[in-house]
Amino acid sequence: MDMRTETVAIPNGTPNLSGYLAIPAGLGKFPAVVVIHEAFGLNESITQVADRFANEGYIALAVDLFAGRNRAICMARFLGTMFFGDSLNHEGIRDLKAALSWLEQRPNVDASKLGAIGFCLGGGFAIAWACTDKRLNVIAPFYGVNPRPFEAVKRLCPVVGSYPAQDFTKGHGEKLEAELSSDNIPHDIKIYPNTHHSFFTRTRDVAETETAQDSWARIMSFFGQHIGMTR
Repeated sequence: MDMRTETVAIPNGTPNLSGYLAIPAGLGKFPAVVVIHEAFGLNESITQVADRFANEGYIALAVDLFAGRNRAICMARFLGTMFFGDSLNHEGIRDLKAALSWLEQRPNVDASKLGAIGFCLGGGFAIAWACTDKRLNVIAPFYGVNPRPFEAVKRLCPVVGSYPAQDFTKGHGEKLEAELSSDNIPHDIKIYPNTHHSFFTRTRDVAETETAQDSWARIMSFFGQHIGMTR
């Protein structure tokens, strides 16, 4: 039996909060991952990430943080909090927590094995969210900015992060790696040379395709160590 997918409504978050759920083939309890989209919203490239996780034995929920709302207004609010306000507690983070609460209550989810992955906007959200939610066991931010206040990263779970050298987020990755090393938090942070923003969801050439493949392999290995799907 192949994996299956469905569109789901998520209660207790923003009205109309919804998502794309990918479920592995087979029975039993599975580790689960929340997939957080970039500024383009919940599009095919993000649902494909959820599908890839399901094919590896994870239940994956890709949350639509723009559902039923104006994307431009949402982006303005989210970016305002990320760069100028308290990025640890805003509507987007609260919606992600509501989504995880819904996900961990599903009978086929192992609530002791929970992770998150995010891209750009979603990468920054993944880091900030994990600073305030002990339920997360591991996160995989792609080209995300660090939270405000930065000291919150001392509370992070294990992190496997991927950053392009040709991008302003490179410095965020380097700063995060230094702090995680200082705090003895397990991590695998990699800065990829000759690589630009959104290299995972919008590869531009052979080099970025290889970079995307390498980052996925690192995630599978790291998630396997921390939430149980060892390859």
